[in-house]
Amino acid sequence: MSLRSAVRAAAWNGGERRFRTPWRLVAASVLLFLGFFVVQLPVVLGAVGLGLALFEGFSAFVVISVVSVPVVVAVLWFVARFIDRRRFDDYGLRLDRRWWHDLGFGLALGAVLQAAVFAVGVAAGWFRITGVFVADGSFLGAMVALLALFLAVGVYEELLARGWLLTNLVEGFGFLGDRVAVACAVLISSGLFGAVHLGNPGASVLSATIITFAGVFLALGYVLTGELGIPIGVHVSWNFFQGPVFGFGVSGISIPASIIAVEPVGPEIATGGAFGPEAGALGITAVAAGILATCWWVWRRDGRLRLHPRITRADLRDEPDVANADTPSHR
Repeated sequence: MSLRSAVRAAAWNGGERRFRTPWRLVAASVLLFLGFFVVQLPVVLGAVGLGLALFEGFSAFVVISVVSVPVVVAVLWFVARFIDRRRFDDYGLRLDRRWWHDLGFGLALGAVLQAAVFAVGVAAGWFRITGVFVADGSFLGAMVALLALFLAVGVYEELLARGWLLTNLVEGFGFLGDRVAVACAVLISSGLFGAVHLGNPGASVLSATIITFAGVFLALGYVLTGELGIPIGVHVSWNFFQGPVFGFGVSGISIPASIIAVEPVGPEIATGGAFGPEAGALGITAVAAGILATCWWVWRRDGRLRLHPRITRADLRDEPDVANADTPSHR
């Protein structure tokens, strides 16, 4: 094999008629960066230039997060079609009846887990309730904005971290076998999920480790069902009940309004302190309980626990030349 052929083979999968996994990930990452830059920057600068109060303080974060949803959807639609050669809904968005049932379960699970954190913490004397219906300004307006924020974050973070990244990583590690490939993909995507949160206020190695574990929890719902219904539901309600309902910090971010306001007064190793439960024992216990509950839900419905075929088998568009396709080790 000539050097030119070797280089081409290292970059291009002729049978699947697409670039191999590392190059697809790089190309998609560049497109996502450009998408955020091209769309978000003019929106922010325009609003600031007009002196809009909407972009004062926390509201800027809300607007930027909401704007991120169409950016991620548009870029990943393009990536799915022209780079990954997949259907967009292969990223966990086949919105059938089962998907919506899973979403409902995820929403309920996130709420119940945070309610348990609150109840245990208050009963143990680790949290002191300092007020109810607290807000910096309009309570109703703040709650609507926070709901929009956490809906947006739940959708675009799960679509990126689980739907797109984890799916591609499984293909890239396919030569190791399905189970090992999924394990590697879950660990890497979850590790990146935890590392990204190191930039949050008050973050630490411990908080990043627990959030990495939370990433494994979210990934589990995806790899067992092949859909993002459970991860999106959990992500949205976990954050919303953690902050706007029970008044905890959300991954280090202080929330400007909450139905119940609390102050952590117990040991930080238990409560997570100002960062929120995700930096303490209460948080990691809730994550462990969530993993068990997710397994129960899937087992109760399907009668078994298995890696879903949509995660381990690429369903490429336009029926590629399977006879000439390279082995999974070269994806």
